[in-house]
Amino acid sequence: MINKKKAVIIFVLSFLLSGFFTYTLTAKGSVNILNQSNYTPPDTSDSESGPEQKANEAKTEECPLNGQLYGKSSKSKWDKRRPLGIMVENSTEARPQSGLSSADIVYEAVAEGGITRFLAIYYCEDASYVGPVRSARIYFIKLLQEYGDYPLYAHVGGANTDGPADALGEIDDLGWGLYNDLNQFGVPFPYYWRDYERLPGRVTEHTVYTNAEKLWEYAKSKRNLTNSDKKGKFWDTNFAGWKFRDEAVDRSKTSLTKVGFGFWDKFSAAHAVEWEYDKIKNSFKRNNGGVTHIDKNTDKQLEAKNIVVVFSAESAANDGYPGGHLLYKLTGSGRALVFQDGKAIEATWNKKNEETRMKFFDETGKDISFVRGKIFVEVLPIGNKVNY
Repeated sequence: MINKKKAVIIFVLSFLLSGFFTYTLTAKGSVNILNQSNYTPPDTSDSESGPEQKANEAKTEECPLNGQLYGKSSKSKWDKRRPLGIMVENSTEARPQSGLSSADIVYEAVAEGGITRFLAIYYCEDASYVGPVRSARIYFIKLLQEYGDYPLYAHVGGANTDGPADALGEIDDLGWGLYNDLNQFGVPFPYYWRDYERLPGRVTEHTVYTNAEKLWEYAKSKRNLTNSDKKGKFWDTNFAGWKFRDEAVDRSKTSLTKVGFGFWDKFSAAHAVEWEYDKIKNSFKRNNGGVTHIDKNTDKQLEAKNIVVVFSAESAANDGYPGGHLLYKLTGSGRALVFQDGKAIEATWNKKNEETRMKFFDETGKDISFVRGKIFVEVLPIGNKVNY
C-alpha cells in the first residue's frame, strides 16, 4: 500500500503535469516537442540593414500597416504574405529581446502580475530571430483580429481556462485552430527552436525563438495561406488601415523631451517605461526598467516614430489561475494619447468590434494621421498617469 507521503507526492506531480498540458495543449490535443539536435540557429548579422532592397532603389511603396516607405522589391515580398503577430515576453529574464525593432507595430499590455508582454506585428519587414516567444492572451487575439482575415498568430500555448480569458478556446471559436494559428505545440521544429545560449542562464520558459520568414513559409506550404486563403480570398479584403503622413520638417518649437509611465505598482521599477524624444532623428527611444531597451539582433535601442497610449478598463478574469488572467475592454471608445513629431495629442480611441480597426481622433474629432514609421501601442489601465 502506498504510504501517505508518497501519495501526496504522486498527487502533486500529477496535478502539475495536468496543469502544464491543460495550459499548453492545442484544442486538438497535439503537443510538439522541440527536437533540434545538431541545429544551428539563423544568423542575425545582417539584421541591422532592414528589409532587403536593391541598391539605390527609390522608396515609393507605402507599408499598409505603418506608412513607412520601401522600394518595389520589398513590396513584392510583402504582397505575397499576410500579417503575422508574434507573442514576445517582457519579463526581466527575457531581455534583451530579439526582433522587436523589425516589427511594423508593437502592442504592449500586462500579461499577469504586473509583467507586460508584446504582440509584435510583422508584414512589411521580417526578422530572422524573434523571441523569447510566450503564450497567448485573449486581448492580444482581439487586437490581432484587426489585421484582416486570418492573420497568422505565433505563440507557445496560452490561457486554456473556463471563462472569458480562454485564449485557446477563442482561437478555436474564431476558426483559427490549426489554420492561421501557429501555436508552437502544433508547429514542428525548425519553425520554432530553443536557444539556451542566446540569453545565458535563463530557465527553459525563456528560450523559445522563431523566424518570421520561416513562419510565412510554413503557413504557405502547410496551411495554404499566403496573401489569400484556401478559398482565394485576400487577407485585406475588409482591412481598413490608418492614415499616414510625412514627418514635420520644422520641429524647432517642440518642447517634449520624454514620455514616462508604469503599468502596475507591483514590479513598477522593473517595468516602468520611458520614451526619450530625439529631436534630430524625430523618434522616441525606449528605456525599460530604467535601462536602455536593446534589440539583441541589432544591439541598438528600440525606437518608434509614434507612441500611442490606449487607456482601457482592466479587470481580473477570476478564473482560478494562480498568475491571475486579465481582461481589457478594447471595443467601444476611450481616452488615448498620441505622441509624434515631439508633440502630445489628447485623443479618443474608437473600435466598433473586434474585427474593425481601432481609430484615433483628436479633440476636434479629426482622424489622426500617423508619422510614417514604427508605431508602439501601450495599453494602460484607466487612471494610470503618463508623465510628459
